[in-house]
Amino acid sequence: MRRRPGLSARLKLTLSYAGFLALAGALLLVVVWAFLLRYVPDNSQGLLGVSPNRYLLVRTFAPAAAAAMAFLLLFGLVGGWILAGRMLAPLTRITDAARSAGSGSLSHRIRMEGRQDEFRELADVFDTMLERLESHVAEQQRFAANASHELRTPLAISRTLLDVARKDPTRDRDELIARLQAVNTRAIDLTEALLLLGRSDRGHFTREDVDLSLVAEEAAESLLPLAERRGITLDVTGGPTWTTGSAELLLRMATNLVQNAVVHNLPAGGTVTVRTDAEGTTSVLRVENTGRRLPPELVPTLTEPFQRGAERARTEEHPGVGLGLALVHSVVRAHEGTLDLAARPAGGLLVTVRLPGAP
Repeated sequence: MRRRPGLSARLKLTLSYAGFLALAGALLLVVVWAFLLRYVPDNSQGLLGVSPNRYLLVRTFAPAAAAAMAFLLLFGLVGGWILAGRMLAPLTRITDAARSAGSGSLSHRIRMEGRQDEFRELADVFDTMLERLESHVAEQQRFAANASHELRTPLAISRTLLDVARKDPTRDRDELIARLQAVNTRAIDLTEALLLLGRSDRGHFTREDVDLSLVAEEAAESLLPLAERRGITLDVTGGPTWTTGSAELLLRMATNLVQNAVVHNLPAGGTVTVRTDAEGTTSVLRVENTGRRLPPELVPTLTEPFQRGAERARTEEHPGVGLGLALVHSVVRAHEGTLDLAARPAGGLLVTVRLPGAP
């Protein structure tokens, strides 16, 4: 926004200091006149025998008072300019950092030393903001690159299949259609997951009271056929557990958790346990599955988009899009909750979601 030019903060402070000193000097002169000179007899007519008198004191005092006022004004301007510069030096560093951030450089930090005051508190808050912005931008860039790669793969496969079909008219059309349908389904699932992830990241949803126990039951019911085909026992327990948020996003969160627990429960024949509890003012959803042991260094990376470990590789039955736990993390964060992942000593994973309880 364009603004008309004005005085700098340093000049305003300087003028304020100088004006304050000049006003103090003027008040001192008024006090001297009111309480001293008016009680001295006036001898402006030159009468003899009256000493001291107001006429002589005024003629003697006035030049000295004028010189003192001029000195105070000059001293206020010079001293005020120096003091204002020292006081506003931290603000200059903050302004330079903000200008660098505005030009796209988010790596600069102020790191102001010294004891705590308003300027240093502002600098610390600004450093924290820059750190979060840099982390968010880096995450978004990495996510965009991964998403582009993931979307390019099914499109490239579709183009290859079409080129082969065009060059070989005798190729089995049913097989081609089935493969194209599978590739197209994966592209659609990935696109919908990306849209849902962006929606939850922005927090654009209507909040309402939601019972996590009903959400868990609905998610488990929808995935029961998949669990039965894989020989996995699906157990859902827990009483009413209320929270506030989007029923659609919370259902997608629970569905992703149960789906991951079923799909990656290898070898087949394990168990998946879903529990909901109310712990004070917190609503808790736990999804626990058996399976292979997970390396400890792999667990923290599971919520990263498109990150897959060897134990969590895609299967032919359920290819996935690599956004399951990333979506869960995003939904939990949008609902001001926490997500904890822990590898079970006997194998498998325990996922704990804690959300604020409904009032």
